[in-house]
Amino acid sequence: MAMEALGRLVDACLGAVPVDLSSAAVTGKRVKLRDAGGVTILVIKAAGTAGDDPTFTLQQHTAGSGGTSSNLAVIDHYYLKSAATLAGTEAWAKVTQAAAATIADPGGAGTSAESQQIIAIEVDAASLSDGFTHVSLNVADVGTNAQLGAILYLRRDLHVERSPEKLAASL
Repeated sequence: MAMEALGRLVDACLGAVPVDLSSAAVTGKRVKLRDAGGVTILVIKAAGTAGDDPTFTLQQHTAGSGGTSSNLAVIDHYYLKSAATLAGTEAWAKVTQAAAATIADPGGAGTSAESQQIIAIEVDAASLSDGFTHVSLNVADVGTNAQLGAILYLRRDLHVERSPEKLAASL
């Protein structure tokens, strides 16, 4: 039997449950990178109303809760699937930007709110500052109109391979 990817290559944990991004800012849960080579952060968002374009901010932390937090300005590119209605036939588009901790209006042109999107952000564990062990992705309040979204963390390049049921908690 072939080894499965979960526990060998990746571990998954929730950064934010599906939530209405217009109800308030979303503070993403912190995921530790101490035992992984990095994390792929997936944002899944529904279409909303024009002008309610989301802004995402990547942070690094010295602990799973409390500790010191700061913005992590390493996002120089991300990958995007975007359409009025995602059908599963869309190709990934690579979006480049000057290294920053934020992605504002993913895909640009002031129209990201009107699209369903999947956004993938790669963060290498080596890019964290000394003493920082965790990352999180936050979403600013998008405005007054409903727009659903969720965040999923895929810790990758696990240092210790285990069967999924024996993986240590990622948060």
